[in-house]
Amino acid sequence: MTASPIASADLEACRAAIRTGSLSFHSASRLLPARVRDPALALYAFCRLADDAVDEGQDKTGAVLTLRDRLDRVYLGRPVNSAADRAFAAVVEAFEMPRALPDALLEGMAWDAVGRRYDTLSGVLDYSARVAAAVGAMMCVLMRVRDGDALARACDLGLAMQLTNIARDVGEDARAGRLYLPLDELRREGVEPEAFLSAPAPQPGVTRVTRRLVAEARRLYFRSESGIAALPLDCRPGIFAARHIYAGIGDQILRASGDSVTRRARTSGPQKLGWLGLSLLRSSITTVMPRDPVLHAPAAPEVAFLVRAAARSALPKGRSESLLAVLAQLESRNRGISA
Repeated sequence: MTASPIASADLEACRAAIRTGSLSFHSASRLLPARVRDPALALYAFCRLADDAVDEGQDKTGAVLTLRDRLDRVYLGRPVNSAADRAFAAVVEAFEMPRALPDALLEGMAWDAVGRRYDTLSGVLDYSARVAAAVGAMMCVLMRVRDGDALARACDLGLAMQLTNIARDVGEDARAGRLYLPLDELRREGVEPEAFLSAPAPQPGVTRVTRRLVAEARRLYFRSESGIAALPLDCRPGIFAARHIYAGIGDQILRASGDSVTRRARTSGPQKLGWLGLSLLRSSITTVMPRDPVLHAPAAPEVAFLVRAAARSALPKGRSESLLAVLAQLESRNRGISA
């Protein structure tokens, strides 16, 4: 077994951040082998702390620009003096993490900082690709998996998990002035977005759109499963666990008739234990079952750029034009605030 490239004190700090900030991932990660679990904890801690700085901080613009600079330093091998940054820099070097993947995450956070909303489901998936499917692609890199089909299914899982997050957090987001539901679907249901944001309530149109988002997540969860059999055998239980735990959140939303405005879907400790056991069972079955042809389905168009980057089939030179454009927008806004 290869020793972890991460300093033990930094790894423990990352573990503590995940334990308090992401119970679902912490539960699923217990089934991953140490060679993947340790760098995954570093990856998730870096991503989680960055996301919290943008979501919960008063200066969202400054948080994104700071993250840009932190990523620059990580890729120069000179991370800032924090446990999460040092640990992530060690992961980037040890696994040759393509820069386009954390840059995609940065772009999604930049979209949050400028308050972008999404007219269609495809727009929501564009956002989900950046803030979640990019993490799925990075997880494959940590498993030393660069096959395009497996990466496409990992991105399906990331999309599904983010759609579940959006469906769960409709009320919480609305009360913070954020809206991620597709605007065209809301309007077809007779819901005016600004009116909903001014007085969030579980009106029928909102709950129907929320349920449709959960249904789309379910489709993607099932599609993602064919890719799990393409992962290393000892990694499969942890990924099945993530799939079942997050899908369980979606089930709770449906049990509440799609109301995630007045309540927040939660799963219990016993439920998580049950899904962990199911994941171990399903992982053993994948060793004798034939490969599912769904494995070879084309990547969703919204995640194709992530698959190409992780597979190293088309490594971009420098940051994408869309990322540079939104960063320039934030720079301009920052200068206006400072003036």
